[in-house]
Amino acid sequence: MKQGEARSGRYRIERRSIPEGIRESLQERILSGEFRDGEALVQDAIAEEYGVSRMPVREALRQLEACGLVSMETHKGAVVTSIPTEQVEELFELRALLESDMLRRAVPRMTDGDVAEAREILVALEDSYRRDDMASWGRLNWAFHRRLYQSAGRPQTLAILQGINLQVERYIRLHLLMTDGLEAAEREHREILRLCALRDANGATAFLRAHILDAGRNLVAVLRRERAAEAH
Repeated sequence: MKQGEARSGRYRIERRSIPEGIRESLQERILSGEFRDGEALVQDAIAEEYGVSRMPVREALRQLEACGLVSMETHKGAVVTSIPTEQVEELFELRALLESDMLRRAVPRMTDGDVAEAREILVALEDSYRRDDMASWGRLNWAFHRRLYQSAGRPQTLAILQGINLQVERYIRLHLLMTDGLEAAEREHREILRLCALRDANGATAFLRAHILDAGRNLVAVLRRERAAEAH
């Protein structure tokens, strides 16, 4: 069903924060690929889908623009952003740089409780893989990594990394679905956690860096194939 054909009130959200609820819903629809790169998000159609006025939709789109998932274009309005392949590669290199530094700082300060909490999140992430609960993959993956980095005590870097992870999440989902990425991610996450539990800062940092850069290279290869196929 296209946007213009949607029935009024199709999507329901809690009234406590209508713009935030719409933002969360639209964000998931973008990350899941329902809205494709470059697709226009028509305010009137979205307002009809959610059974609201245009005002909260406009605010939700502004929030999505702030986190890099939507751009406002002249004559087109809100459009789902498309990140060039080279920039996806750059974002993964940034992740490797920043996250490696965060883990190097965090490991010596970790407690057994920190490791136990990270393990609980990892169990939930692995369960979401087995249940094909794609909507939870990005949230739980970031929660796992974030828990490992929290002991570094660098909230500004964490906020930057959260934004980067959100921007690339839709492409990570594509990679996991089209390759054996789920199995590799599960295996590598367990190894990172094992090294953290041993307080092996150098080993954990080196493994994490390789984990991120390898995932980035594989994802970029998938993206190039997909975009080349779409161009023909």
